[in-house]
Amino acid sequence: MNAVELCARGTTVPGGARRLRRDLGRLAALATARAGRPVRLSVAVLGDAEIRRLNRASLGHDEPADALAWALKSRPVLEAELALGGDVARREAARRGHLAYHELLLYAVHGVLHVLGHDDHRAPARRRMRRAERAWLGALGAPAVFGRRPRRPRRGARR
Repeated sequence: MNAVELCARGTTVPGGARRLRRDLGRLAALATARAGRPVRLSVAVLGDAEIRRLNRASLGHDEPADALAWALKSRPVLEAELALGGDVARREAARRGHLAYHELLLYAVHGVLHVLGHDDHRAPARRRMRRAERAWLGALGAPAVFGRRPRRPRRGARR
């Protein structure tokens, strides 16, 4: 059985916690099928200050992260923790012109793919990961938001 834990600190969950919990359950089911063993997810949606602190402590990057992921236990159950930047998702979604919820869901998919062994540090691996992100988002009924171009201001609009 797949289990999902969800909490929010320093921000609210774009699109609502109930909706995200449901889709995280579906994401865990996709991951279970891919991993060949049950997947349990513990997910925290964090505000800028908290995710920045965690990113600095974990990776030495002094900025708010979109997603951080850790595999805690791999046998017989794959247990994973995800930290998702709720405020980052809102900013990126506004910049790209789509829903913050879909951006946050992208971050969750991205984190799970990392836990399952995907890498995005080199171009060929990054392309494979982007294809997987689009496919998994589609399976969750969400659009492929990654790589959308930022909105251009309307002619004559104030910046």
